[in-house]
Amino acid sequence: MRTAVVFVGGDPPHPGALMCIPAERIVIAADSGYDHARAAGFEVDLVVGDLDSISPAGLAELRASSTAVEQHPSDKDLTDTELALRAGAASGAAALIVVSGGGDRLDHSIGAIMALVDPALGHVQVEAWWGTAHVLAVRGPRTCRIEGNVGDTISLLPVGGPAAGIVARGVRYPLDGETLHPTSSRGVSNLLTEPAAHLEIASGALLVVRPHALITDGTHHKEQTSS
Repeated sequence: MRTAVVFVGGDPPHPGALMCIPAERIVIAADSGYDHARAAGFEVDLVVGDLDSISPAGLAELRASSTAVEQHPSDKDLTDTELALRAGAASGAAALIVVSGGGDRLDHSIGAIMALVDPALGHVQVEAWWGTAHVLAVRGPRTCRIEGNVGDTISLLPVGGPAAGIVARGVRYPLDGETLHPTSSRGVSNLLTEPAAHLEIASGALLVVRPHALITDGTHHKEQTSS
């Protein structure tokens, strides 16, 4: 399965996140994500953005290289991260992995994480390593296995409206066909009671967050096809 890895700005990514990047991939950098990708030793296939935050040294290296650049004006409707995600989806990749160390402006972080459930990415499996957290974007209808360690915290956060038909098993507080609302904390701070939890969503979108994924052993989810 072809994977597009999107490096974004903010703090440098956690070393554990870098270990989860597959060998078969294309690497896309959203503006200053180029600096993080290169510092981590990754060759970059495409840089997307307005190039207003990449370092001077990074920009000079980029200009001297053969790396493809998709430059956008500063006055635009989409963030560099959104543009990079869409470029990844347009590349033919079946999966997108966003890599960020977090620590950027709060509004940027919220906007970027919300963009993981962009309907334009609906045909692609999308996840992110954000600081020490793992985030999986799930749009219904879909069935997933969420793998981790017994006792791991897991939160189900609906985005863009209610997420309906939620079934969660293998967790301390099971759900059976419930609807989660964005204004409620009903899905926050559940716990894995098995090494693999079963999750179903009939409609809507969820962010499945394991906030301490890289503080344990770096185990992350495996997804299976919709039932």
